[in-house]
Amino acid sequence: MSHTTEAPTLFHPHVEVRVSTRRKKTAGAHWEGDRIVVVVPTHLRGTERDQMVEALSLRLARHRPHLHASDDQLEQRALALGRSHFDGVAPSSIRWSATQVKRWGSCTLETRVIRISERLRVVPDWVLDAVIAHELAHLIEPSHSPRFRELERRFPRQQEAGVFLEGYALGLHMPDAGADGPDRGPVVGPLDEGDDLGPDTSTAIDDAAAC
Repeated sequence: MSHTTEAPTLFHPHVEVRVSTRRKKTAGAHWEGDRIVVVVPTHLRGTERDQMVEALSLRLARHRPHLHASDDQLEQRALALGRSHFDGVAPSSIRWSATQVKRWGSCTLETRVIRISERLRVVPDWVLDAVIAHELAHLIEPSHSPRFRELERRFPRQQEAGVFLEGYALGLHMPDAGADGPDRGPVVGPLDEGDDLGPDTSTAIDDAAAC
């Protein structure tokens, strides 16, 4: 079996195409971690193969069970990250938020409640963890001070996650996203200067808000 690798798009996961001599007629697709693997027969080439790969990967992406579906699972991730990176710090609660359209995440310092945007349900585990880690760091240091940056960097892929989210935010608003693309809405970007965050802090990581 040989394979080629296709680069991920802004709103599709990584897709790997494998050519199998054992497959004679049909193609198949499955998840391996955060990527989709499409296995095609050797005779499938060119445009026909590209169309098959696109159709199978889109179908699989739409019907993938959310690995981070519940608030309980989100809480378990936060507790694990708090223990491993922040000396056991933990929020009073953490939950998904359907109203977080300008920010990836936020924390209310008075109540220690963290909210994570629903739009992050489909991102790779390490990107979600980076956003959670950012908010956990705010529970220790409210401002974006040098101390906060030092705390945030305890999660090793913070900078890489920021690059991913910048591209993902652009992808959410591409005009040719089509019916199968992600929801369209307000720009996921910096808050207006007039927005009142109150006691909240917010992340982009970190460009989604100036806390």
